[in-house]
Amino acid sequence: MIWIFNRKEAAVTNSMEQQARWRAVFSKAGVEYDVKVTDRTSPSVISDTRARTGSFGQPAGFAKEYRFFVRKQDLETAKQIISRNH
Repeated sequence: MIWIFNRKEAAVTNSMEQQARWRAVFSKAGVEYDVKVTDRTSPSVISDTRARTGSFGQPAGFAKEYRFFVRKQDLETAKQIISRNH
């Protein structure tokens, strides 16, 4: 398990295909990761922009945001994996 104090953000994407690809290569490389998914269209005032701007005009591809977190000691490895699979 990756604790909040022992993790770093390795990458962010809005693409479902890209996040699926990164999940696969992280698993294959043995890099433990967590993914935080944010729904940009949710009505929460705290977590997104919809409360201020609404969702009108936002591309459907930007509805979800995927944030990948890895252990601090795996950050450089994760960045190399991401750069090869971007």
